[in-house]
Amino acid sequence: MPEQLRLIKKYPNRRLYDTKTSAYITLSDVKDLVLLKENFNVLDAKTGEDITRSILLQIILEEEAAGIPLFTTDLLAQMIRFYGHAMQGMLGKYLETNIKSFVDFQKKLQDQSQQLYGENSSQMQNDMWSQFMNFQGPAMQTMMATYMEQSKKMLHQMQDQLKSQTRTLFTSIPLPGFPVDTVKQTKDAEK
Repeated sequence: MPEQLRLIKKYPNRRLYDTKTSAYITLSDVKDLVLLKENFNVLDAKTGEDITRSILLQIILEEEAAGIPLFTTDLLAQMIRFYGHAMQGMLGKYLETNIKSFVDFQKKLQDQSQQLYGENSSQMQNDMWSQFMNFQGPAMQTMMATYMEQSKKMLHQMQDQLKSQTRTLFTSIPLPGFPVDTVKQTKDAEK
């Protein structure tokens, strides 16, 4: 039988209540649930609205403020610029796919380490991962930079393809006040 989705309610006093344990919890406890890969939803107790994303964003904000930030100021500014942009939906999927690929890569390394050193090697795996990153850091950075450059090119190609398809679509539709020849001339001038 599949495990039920854990329900957490957020009350107007900003307290979070875990219905599974019948206890109040903190954002830190919710973070622990994420780390344990537990499926949960956070609902506003008053309205019933799903506010899971909002709670996860609060956790990210706390993590960003507490230690070494994961997101640079430039990256955050770029992400903000995508809101309301035609590519907004594609960016979310693009980021999700890339993070999943990175997690899969990390899992493969951990699995290989576990095969080599056995089940009780979690500390050894952490030590090896640290050593790997220290020795392979520059190589990993180069590999990731190349990967990001290829991803950037792919994103630009997708943008160009969408522009081209949009132009093709709109040049075939006569618009009032715009003769078809003018639209074609504008398209040719942009090339």
